[in-house]
Amino acid sequence: MESVSVVLCNVPDQETGRSLARLLLEKRLAACVNLLPGVRSMYRWQGAIEEAQEVTMLIKTVSSRYHEVEQAIRSVHPYDLPEIICLPIHAGLPGFIDWINVETRKDQDV
Repeated sequence: MESVSVVLCNVPDQETGRSLARLLLEKRLAACVNLLPGVRSMYRWQGAIEEAQEVTMLIKTVSSRYHEVEQAIRSVHPYDLPEIICLPIHAGLPGFIDWINVETRKDQDV
């Protein structure tokens, strides 16, 4: 069984999140994507403190496909510098971890 990760990514709105989630799922780069609306982000950007309403994406994938996930996000993400952070999952319900592995296998029909 391959190790799995959660990739965090913020997008500006639900529509962008849904579109990106569908792309990742269709390419089998993710087994599941949660969209958490209503996130208020505060950050420093180009010398100023900014605030934005965003949607946080929790993308479950196998660790070996992280670079493909990153590339897919960057290909359509509207931000100049999108937040893309990969966090390893050290433990989880074995059946759920197995499911992530099955749904993100490269040899499946895309």
